[in-house]
Amino acid sequence: MTAYSGDGKSLPDSIEGRIAVVGVCASGKTVLVEKLRALGYDAHACAQEHSYVPPMWRLLVRPQILVYLEASLETVRQRGRVYFDAAYLQEQHRRLRHARMHCDIYVNTDNLDEDGVLRVVASALEGRFHLVA
Repeated sequence: MTAYSGDGKSLPDSIEGRIAVVGVCASGKTVLVEKLRALGYDAHACAQEHSYVPPMWRLLVRPQILVYLEASLETVRQRGRVYFDAAYLQEQHRRLRHARMHCDIYVNTDNLDEDGVLRVVASALEGRFHLVA
């Protein structure tokens, strides 16, 4: 099935077994990708929250599975982004809207540590496709 970008242009086919991870800043994308790769998954972070191109995650990573990580303003600040304000987080949510609408796995990371996020995502991924050898 052909996917479209919203402007009528077709998007590239997904790559079997590939995972893209998107989310607001400090939601845990980088750490999750590192942990998924250590388990043998073909995982990639995508800085969609900084892009004005809604399907950037699809164009650059071409994932079979899209993981969306959420974090509240309070959590983002606790994780070191003290300069964040509500307007900046709201802008990231706007830029991530397309990804949020198309995600396969959604995780709110507010009350989870790094291993907790990994457990939730790995559990959701279990049996979906083979790991990279």
